[in-house]
Amino acid sequence: MTAGPSLRAVSDLHVGHRGNADVVDDLHPGHPGDWLIVAGDVAEKTDHVVDALERLAARFERVIWVPGNHELWIGRDDEGMTSTAKYDRLVEACRAIGVDTPEDPYPLWTGPGGPAWVVPMFLFYDYSWTPVAGQARAEALAGARERRVVASDEFLIDPGPHGDAVAWCRERLVATTTRLGRLDPAHPTVLINHWPLLREPTRVLRHPDFALWCGTEQTADWHRRYRATACVYGHLHIPRTTVHDGVRFEEVSLGYPREWGARGRPEPLTRQILPAPDAPQVRWVRGEDGMPRLARPGESAPELEEER
Repeated sequence: MTAGPSLRAVSDLHVGHRGNADVVDDLHPGHPGDWLIVAGDVAEKTDHVVDALERLAARFERVIWVPGNHELWIGRDDEGMTSTAKYDRLVEACRAIGVDTPEDPYPLWTGPGGPAWVVPMFLFYDYSWTPVAGQARAEALAGARERRVVASDEFLIDPGPHGDAVAWCRERLVATTTRLGRLDPAHPTVLINHWPLLREPTRVLRHPDFALWCGTEQTADWHRRYRATACVYGHLHIPRTTVHDGVRFEEVSLGYPREWGARGRPEPLTRQILPAPDAPQVRWVRGEDGMPRLARPGESAPELEEER
């Protein structure tokens, strides 16, 4: 057990994939008062999402969940349902097991590193992170298709009754800014969204076009505007810590077995968000085969700079 409670985070567990099915068994608090943020992409099937979150809620004092794109995918079990309806169903299921969602009052962390508002958000994306600055979204999407870089979301997410992803994103932005504006400004925030709030973390993607499905330019100043002490996200499957405008951004994903099997996985798997750690908890180094991988605890190999 650790000396005191902490606010921790993880994302992109993908428990429906072979190799990740038992990963929830590895997630345990270091202190009875630990809270856990689960920043999306638990699984595609509703039953898998709820089962994983319920097991975690039995171990951690509080669990806070935000949806990722995979939770919004419409599969065989969701026939006749829109992604918006599936999200509503997940929210109700989370409430039934005591898990916080973006639709619930934002909890106040008062443990070490606090007080701070813990702000789970569901903001989606609007294709504004185009490969070329100022490029029309339609042109950017057409170019991505020509290069055969198209997110599965285009086929598996139904944003109805919203006309498209842009409209759904706009609605989520308006609703969230309204709530954020009502928070007591005496306390900083921990902003949580499955997709990064800033475009900068996507600069290391192997396929730059994929940034179109990774966020929105509308949140570029939120870490400053809403007094963030830390921002938590996943989605990119590139676990790391970066600092922007003096604010710590934590990408807390596990990813698919083929990914973490090759470059290792963070140890511990959950990342400490509060109290702020003394040093970044995830380091990338170059392995003996020349490929980037995660450093092992205590390893002194030189870090890579922006090489993922």
